[in-house]
Amino acid sequence: MNPGTAVLKGAVIAYQWTLRPILGCNCRFYPSCSSFAVEALTEHGAIRGSWLSARRVLRCNPWHPGGYDPVPPSLNRLAARGPET
Repeated sequence: MNPGTAVLKGAVIAYQWTLRPILGCNCRFYPSCSSFAVEALTEHGAIRGSWLSARRVLRCNPWHPGGYDPVPPSLNRLAARGPET
């Protein structure tokens, strides 16, 4: 994990431990947006993980139905699985 990813992950975890208990968990998705962000940063790195997390937070609004929305697998993991038959 590079330093940028570690800093961003640390910021999300700090949010989860400090502000989330005060604000409450009001996310419309499962896993929650902050859990999604930690997983996306771990799976995809700082740049793509931040993009996926920001896109997810923008979708988390009263006009979106929400539901189950997992982090998409990285391209490296897809290539390692091989072709589907």
